[in-house]
Amino acid sequence: MDLEKPDAGRPTPPVPRPSRRQPDAAGEGCLVVAIRLPVRIVVFLVVLPVRLVWDACAVAARWLERTVFRPLGRALLWAGRAVFVWPLAGLWRYVLVPLGRALAWLGNLAVVVPAGWLYRYVLVPLGHALVWLYVRVLTPFGHGVTWVLRGIVAVCAAIGLGVFAALARLTRYLVVVPCAWVYRWVLTPVGRAAVRCAKGLARLVDVLVTGVGTGLYRITRILLVLPLLAVWRWVLAPVGRVLAVVAREIRSALGHAWRITGYVSLAVGRFVRALVRWTVVEPARLVYAHVLTPVGHVVRDVVLRPAAAAGRAVGRAVRQSLASARATLRQARADLRRTLVGERRPAPVEDRREPIGADTRTLGSSTTALTKD
Repeated sequence: MDLEKPDAGRPTPPVPRPSRRQPDAAGEGCLVVAIRLPVRIVVFLVVLPVRLVWDACAVAARWLERTVFRPLGRALLWAGRAVFVWPLAGLWRYVLVPLGRALAWLGNLAVVVPAGWLYRYVLVPLGHALVWLYVRVLTPFGHGVTWVLRGIVAVCAAIGLGVFAALARLTRYLVVVPCAWVYRWVLTPVGRAAVRCAKGLARLVDVLVTGVGTGLYRITRILLVLPLLAVWRWVLAPVGRVLAVVAREIRSALGHAWRITGYVSLAVGRFVRALVRWTVVEPARLVYAHVLTPVGHVVRDVVLRPAAAAGRAVGRAVRQSLASARATLRQARADLRRTLVGERRPAPVEDRREPIGADTRTLGSSTTALTKD
C-alpha cells in the first residue's frame, strides 16, 4: 500500500498492458527460443509462394469480375428478361387476365346466379318447411318418446339396483371374506419367510461379490493402472508438452509469415505494376499522344472533313433535284386533271353570323326559323 499522497500537479503514468500476441520472453524456456527461429524461417519459405499465388489469383479474380463477369451478368439479366420476363408479362397481361375476367363473368353467369336463385327460391322455403316440421311435429313426438323412455329407464334402474345389492352381499360373504382370511393367515406368514430367505441370500451374494471385486480391483490396479499412469506421467505428458510448444510456434510462425509475405506480395505487385506501366502503358500512351493523335487529326482535317462536306453537298443537290422533280410531277398531274375533268367550283360559303346594322334581330321581326315566311 502506498502511504504517500500522489502529487496533484504530476500526472499518473499509465500502466503498461502486457501484449496478448507476444508471450513474455522471461517465462519462455530455451526449447521455445531454439525452436522459434528455424520454424519461422521454414514457414516463411513455405508460405511465400502460397501468398504470391493467392494475391495473383485475387487480382485476376477482381479483374475478371470487373471486365468479364459483370458485363456477362448484365447481358444474361437482359436476355433473361427478354426471354422469360417480358413474354410472361405479355402473356399475363394480354392473355391470362382477359381470359380470367371472361371465366369470372361466365362463372358468375353460369354458377353464382343459378345458385343464388336456387338458394332463394328453393332452399329457403324448404328450410322453413323443415323448421316447421321440426317444431310442430318432431318436437312433440320426441317429448312423448322421452317421457316413455324415462319411465322404462326408471323401472330398469330399480330392478338393477336390487339385483346389484343381492350380488354384492353374495360376493362379500362368498369371495371377499374367505380371500381376506387366506391372505391374513396363510399368504402373509409365507411371504415374510420368503423375504427373510431372500435377504440372507442377498447378503451372502453381496459378501462374495465384494470380495471378488476387491481382488480384481487390486490386480487391475497393480497390473494395468499403475503402469499406464507411469507411462502417461513420464512419457506422454512431456512429449505432449513439446508437441504443444511446436504446434503453438508453428501457428504463430504461420501468422507472422502470412503478414510478412503480404508485404512482400505487395512490393512484388507494385514492382510488376511499375514494370508494366513503364514498359507497356507509358510507351503506348506516348505513341497514342505523339503519333496516333496527330495522324488522326491530319486524317480528320485532310480526308474525313472534306469527304463529309462533299457528301453533304451531294446530299443537298440530290434532295433539291428530287424536290424539283416532285414539284414538276405534281404540276403535270394537276394540269392533266384540269384538262380531263375541268376546274373545280368552290363550294358556296354560308354566312351564319348574326345580322349587322339594319338587319339586327328584334322581337317584332321574323328573323328566326319558326316565324320566317
